[in-house]
Amino acid sequence: MSTLARAVFAALVVATFGAFFVAQRLKNEPTVVQQFKRSEPYLSPNKDGRFETVAFNFKLKKADDVRLDVVDADGDAVRALAAGRIPAYTPRRFVWDGRDDRGRRVPDGTYRLRITLRDEGRAITPLNAVRLDTKPPEPVVLVIGPERSPTPELLPTRDGRPATVRFDAPGRRKRVTVWRTDGPEPVRVTSSGAAPLPDTATSWDWDGTVDGRRVRPGTYLAVVESRDEAGNVGYSVPVRDGVPRLDFGRKLPRRAGITVRYLGVQPPSTPIIAGEKADVLIDARGARWRYTLRRVGERKVIRRTRGASGTGPRLPLRAPNATGTYLLEVRTRTRRATVPIVVQANVPVGRVLVILPWMTWQGRNLVDDDGDGRPNTLEGGVGVRADRVFARDGLPVDFGIREAPVLGFLDRTRRDYDLTTDLALARGEGPKLDEFQGALIPGDARWLPARLGRQLRGFVRGGGTLVSLGTESLRRQADLEGRRIVRPTNPTQADLFGAVLRDPQRGPTELTVADDDIGLFEGDEGILPGVAAYESTSRLDDGELVADAVTTQGRPVVLAARYGRGLVIRTGIPDFAQRLTPRPESAALMNRLWVLMSQGRR
Repeated sequence: MSTLARAVFAALVVATFGAFFVAQRLKNEPTVVQQFKRSEPYLSPNKDGRFETVAFNFKLKKADDVRLDVVDADGDAVRALAAGRIPAYTPRRFVWDGRDDRGRRVPDGTYRLRITLRDEGRAITPLNAVRLDTKPPEPVVLVIGPERSPTPELLPTRDGRPATVRFDAPGRRKRVTVWRTDGPEPVRVTSSGAAPLPDTATSWDWDGTVDGRRVRPGTYLAVVESRDEAGNVGYSVPVRDGVPRLDFGRKLPRRAGITVRYLGVQPPSTPIIAGEKADVLIDARGARWRYTLRRVGERKVIRRTRGASGTGPRLPLRAPNATGTYLLEVRTRTRRATVPIVVQANVPVGRVLVILPWMTWQGRNLVDDDGDGRPNTLEGGVGVRADRVFARDGLPVDFGIREAPVLGFLDRTRRDYDLTTDLALARGEGPKLDEFQGALIPGDARWLPARLGRQLRGFVRGGGTLVSLGTESLRRQADLEGRRIVRPTNPTQADLFGAVLRDPQRGPTELTVADDDIGLFEGDEGILPGVAAYESTSRLDDGELVADAVTTQGRPVVLAARYGRGLVIRTGIPDFAQRLTPRPESAALMNRLWVLMSQGRR
């Protein structure tokens, strides 16, 4: 070893022994900063009322000019808490809210208080650290059994077992809440109890009852929550103020859905050819069922269960021989559901094709397809299956006040027509538009594929007459992918034919005829009184106005416009179908609409 190396080694040995003896002397001296405490080991300034601030408490052995800084794990100051003279043996308290000198919240991490003693000429950083933590735990619902299928869990189960919510929830104070999600807003129904579940809990059972009583049929969502040491509460789904968020176009994570169903009926999604058979699917949860079949608008039963009640999941239904819409009512001992059955002629009948808005029926049908706990609806921006059980009483939303009165009126007045759905037209099944002179959409047709929209425009420009009795119609699109209706759009300002429509307004008002170049209002006094609500047209970006009836403010509501060689007519009255029986002027207008639809191509 060289002389230089020996000297360096000796110096290190001396320095080490010197440091050791200094450290021992400091340990034996009373600390300058005494009784240092921080109020909590955690800080979580996220405005949830828990651990929003942390307090540092201490006193000095000697008076000193002090500067207090909050420092991060690297020793860099993030917040100057105080500066000034602190007298000896005087307890002091300083509060930090998790923000830096500019008022910005600092990142999650470990922080300490650095106490700079200017008179002493040194700084002390006590070891008592604060963990700033604003990230909540992330509980997840793993599966809901016992079925464990890629669809919602169904209650009641056939064997009476409850639904088991299995979850992974880090943290403590675990809880499971059940929300009903098929209403305007999620509604809390029940929970795992007032007391939290054990910290080791990984499952919870629900039998579909509250206080011993069965809940109403519908779509339910199980939400798991847990809390970490910093007081942050995490949920298995996105929430706002603790309520699940059902954002437009976004599915919920995982499979946390439970569907309560006592009786469900799924009719064929495409029309049945008159006289032929098709299967109707029935889910009665193992109960016996019976059925009746009658035509819309009639009380007479034309077919019913023969012999013993059915128990199987299928009803092989033979369609009546006459074109029309029929109501199939299925009953168990305690429940009943009614669904529409669309029957179509084997060959085109009459000059008018009635187009039922099946895509809108399913687009507003509050059924959970995939088990995420929210209904799949086009209104919610989520794709839907075209073949589904109809929720609630089985009838499509507003069927009884939109399509049913119109279909009943056509049958009572002995109109000859053929029948299809927008879904069948879009698939190229059944009769084609160009086989008819006119087309009638008796209800709200909110979503149509672009291809069907082009067919309707071509039909009108080629000389056909299209009558739309619905409101909020022909302003949205959706695509067909196999058996699913996907990618629904929001409503556009202009409809399929370039008419810019105002949002529906509440009345009351009366409509008077302003223009009539086609005899649309012949046979009445030119007045439609007692209109409670209406959807008016602000302008036509395409087409030529040929007839309209306007409000007292001059806004066109009932409107006919020429596109190419054909006509598009909108009634613009939400309750027009309900007015057909009590209002003779509405019936007269419907009769004139039928004449215009039945005339030959112009």
